[in-house]
Amino acid sequence: MRKIFVFFISFFILIFGFTTLCIYLTERTDLFNLKNYTIEASFSETDGKMTMSWTRYPYPCFYKIDVYSKTTGKVPGSEDYHYIKSEYTFSDTYDVPTTAIPTYYKVTAYGMFGKVSSDEIMLANPNYTNPVRPIPIYKYTADNPASVIPYLVWHSVPDGVLYELEILSGPPDQENTATLSKVNHLTSTQLVFTNGIQFDLRPYANVPQLYWRVRALNLRKEPIGVFSTAEPIVIDKNKAIPNKPLLNNYDVMPEFKQPVYPVYHWIPMFGADKYEVELMAQPPVEENNTQPTPHKAWSKVVTGAFSCYDEYPRYYAGKYYWRVRAINDKGETIGAYSDTDSFEVEAITTRPFVAVFGDSITHGGGAVSFSPSSMEYSYTTYLDFPAINIGRSGDTSTTSLERFDRDVLPIKPVNLIILTGSNSLRAPTISAETVINDLEGIYLKCVANDIRPILLTLPPVNPANIMLAFRTPTDPNWYLKMQKINAYIKTKPYYIDLEPYFYDSTHTIMEPSFANDGLHPDINGKKLMAEIINRHKDVFKE
Repeated sequence: MRKIFVFFISFFILIFGFTTLCIYLTERTDLFNLKNYTIEASFSETDGKMTMSWTRYPYPCFYKIDVYSKTTGKVPGSEDYHYIKSEYTFSDTYDVPTTAIPTYYKVTAYGMFGKVSSDEIMLANPNYTNPVRPIPIYKYTADNPASVIPYLVWHSVPDGVLYELEILSGPPDQENTATLSKVNHLTSTQLVFTNGIQFDLRPYANVPQLYWRVRALNLRKEPIGVFSTAEPIVIDKNKAIPNKPLLNNYDVMPEFKQPVYPVYHWIPMFGADKYEVELMAQPPVEENNTQPTPHKAWSKVVTGAFSCYDEYPRYYAGKYYWRVRAINDKGETIGAYSDTDSFEVEAITTRPFVAVFGDSITHGGGAVSFSPSSMEYSYTTYLDFPAINIGRSGDTSTTSLERFDRDVLPIKPVNLIILTGSNSLRAPTISAETVINDLEGIYLKCVANDIRPILLTLPPVNPANIMLAFRTPTDPNWYLKMQKINAYIKTKPYYIDLEPYFYDSTHTIMEPSFANDGLHPDINGKKLMAEIINRHKDVFKE
């Protein structure tokens, strides 16, 4: 019996070894010419959720999907692509993570002993075309008709400050153009400041066939690209009208994390002007009801907005829940609360390697209409290492210094990237010396607490665009103030010089293509900041 057992074990080992050897030789010698097999992928999308599919390799393997974004190409030594994340699957399909910028995917086949395919082909997300045009998410067909006041939603256009929506009684005279249609035009509006609107179609409910399309505009209301392809709308007059704000989770960056000072974002309800956001440590007692949650931890009312800035840092580890309702002047709910969304704060058990600290340029947001909840406008998104975002919109150098003990010391990062003073730069009443004294105070607090302070020089601003965006003048002496502040920063042992990269061709103001509003760098500006920082890893303390 023992001899039979030994025989079978030996036979199994022999077969296993022979099979493994065959697999090894097959993969290492590329017997089947797998490395020249080209992956051809296709993409499909339903309700804003995209799937990538490809033909299986003619060999048993699993697949690695790497997700990238393109770099600006303006920092010598930077790679062409910035790595975002990787995932693995045995399937021939992949649920593409939502994204708000052009992303690229590299699919690599792996066998038992490593890579069996070439990985040089980058597959582009098809939602980002040239010329640029919004891609509708909500589609209203006979099987899924719209109410008379439906939500119209599309994928956001990078750096689109606002949108122009056009309603038509038939197809436009020409598709994918940058101008309103001359035929079948019913109405249009440019009062759309996020990638969706609840629009009143009651005046056109008897039109036999409606269409809608949308285009993005910049700060000067000039077209960014062209109109979306016209989308038909089938209306059911008896269908209930949506009566709650719509959470805007359609285009979020992979691995999304709220900054320490969260921002909440939604698509507004038709006819509503005021909204109240409530934050909870537990889900609400009832979903989509009309009454505030008894156990809410915090709430805030905002007027004429589609985002809400939390004024408190959310450090406590755990899951947070939030929702929003439209309210009237008496504080009564219009319709019902939105669905409930959540975000999670991870426990900080060791000193984080990096935190970033400062004003709205650090907090995030850009293109006037995008808040820090849109992580494509945060430079931390493009860093080669994780970083905790302790930025706070509206900070001056003085208020940054004042909140240092409360916001930085609880986590005591090993390295603190500091960028504050741009708001002070704009104010005629704040001198360069005041900003320098504040930065010195932050610097000394870092040193006293064994935190390496890494100061970023202030980028230039564009006063004309600031006036256009915010209707506020900029101190005429801003440039001289910036030079004094940046000269001080360069006396410190650890700093990174952003300033030279952001000038226009005259070397006098912020390059307009980097910042719609002349102050807050947009997507390419935030990418550039990160690429500069990534090339200066030698200043970081390990």
